[in-house]
Amino acid sequence: MSDDKTKQSGGVATADPPNENTVRVTFMPANKTFEFEHGKLPYADHGKPESLLDVALNNDFFLDHACGGNCACTTCHVVVHKGEELLSEMDDDEADKLDMAAGLTLHSRLGCQAVITKPGELVVEIPEWNRNYVSEGHAPKE
Repeated sequence: MSDDKTKQSGGVATADPPNENTVRVTFMPANKTFEFEHGKLPYADHGKPESLLDVALNNDFFLDHACGGNCACTTCHVVVHKGEELLSEMDDDEADKLDMAAGLTLHSRLGCQAVITKPGELVVEIPEWNRNYVSEGHAPKE
C-alpha cells in the first residue's frame, strides 16, 4: 500500500474509503475533488472558516470572491447538488445577498458563507454566468 491513500487492487489503483471524519467536496463542472478531515482545514483568510470558499482557497482552486469573502457580493455563488444537509443554515444576510445573484436556484449558496458543519460528500456547481466571467479574462491575475 502506498502512502498517498491509494492501494493496488488487481493492477488497478483504488482510493481508500474515506474515514468517518472525511469531508469530500467536488466543484463542477471542473470535476475537481478535494478531501480533508473535518475541523482540521487551515483557515485561508477569506470567507468563514471551513466554508466552501475556504476549501477552494486551501486547494488553489479558483472560486471568485470579489469582496474578499465578506458576504458583500455574489461572485462566489454556487449551486449545491449534493450534501446540503452538511452545510450551515443560511442566515438573513446571505439570503438577502443571494436575492441579487444571477441564476439563483433553491439550492444556491454563497461559497464564503456556506460552512461545512459535518463530514460527508458535497457536490457544488459554479454557475455558468460565473464561469463565463472568469473565462472572459475577468479573473484576478495570479
